[in-house]
Amino acid sequence: MTTGTLVYLLFAYTPALDEIGDFFFPIFEEIFPYFMFAILFVTFCKIDFHKLRLTSWHLWVALLQLVFVAIIVGSILAFRIGGDSLILLEALLVCIISPAAAAAPVVAAKLGADIEQVTSYVFLSNIITAVMVPLCFPLIDQSVDMPFLQAFLRILYKVCLVLLVPMAGAWLVKHKMHRLHRRIVSINDLGFYCWGVSLTIVTGITVRTIFHAETGLSLMLLMALFGLVLCIVQFAVGRYIGHFFHHSEECGQSLGQKNTAFAIWIAYVYLSPVASIGPGCYILWQNAINSIEIYNHEHRKKRLRHPASDTQHVT
Repeated sequence: MTTGTLVYLLFAYTPALDEIGDFFFPIFEEIFPYFMFAILFVTFCKIDFHKLRLTSWHLWVALLQLVFVAIIVGSILAFRIGGDSLILLEALLVCIISPAAAAAPVVAAKLGADIEQVTSYVFLSNIITAVMVPLCFPLIDQSVDMPFLQAFLRILYKVCLVLLVPMAGAWLVKHKMHRLHRRIVSINDLGFYCWGVSLTIVTGITVRTIFHAETGLSLMLLMALFGLVLCIVQFAVGRYIGHFFHHSEECGQSLGQKNTAFAIWIAYVYLSPVASIGPGCYILWQNAINSIEIYNHEHRKKRLRHPASDTQHVT
């Protein structure tokens, strides 16, 4: 994240690099989806397809997502909110209504969680989003002309491209190309490092979007602050629910880690383009939380592996 930010700032404030930056920016935008494909393909190569099924916590996390959506939409309708306040709530809404991130299983794997259960929820949440977006958006913005079936199929098409294609490729490699499959799964944290590269790219793009946003600084700061609060709430509530099912990490990632690229797209296409700043900031917050979670998990693992050294250190 730091690398992506610094590289963008370097190119943005060094006039001699303007032409190079203009040349590479569209290239990075084009190659980003391929990194997402690589992340999912590698992750799906490591899952047991027979374990992809719905569990009890899936339904509770899905219910929480629907409740959060109902609170935002209900508030907009009940208080007839408009202007900058409406843009702020739309920014929060797209961060809630968006599905779990396709990269959530990658982070879940680093946390020692069950990647099959997280992957199953990723599919469920995409279906929920495909239904909720065409139902809710016309209610809060009368200018949105969105026939339900057309919007549903359009979103579902994107889901198929993002999730089903790499899953089909992984299934084919796993069952028909055994040597290649063994080679892929033998490389430790391959999906994680692909995610790291994609995070560098998306952070640079996000910072560029924020810097070029045509809105007031106060509204941007509010979206960033409310996005941070929302991010913490979704991760915390997810982990709290998961505590009752002994799957805290899985529930936290499923509810808190969002497909922010999708959120930016639906905000830009169907709502106010300014509202897309909200999920842009959410990208930074959720990955900061991911970084803290991964650090704490690795630290606990080291303490469990070397308990004697910790005792000596304390002594």
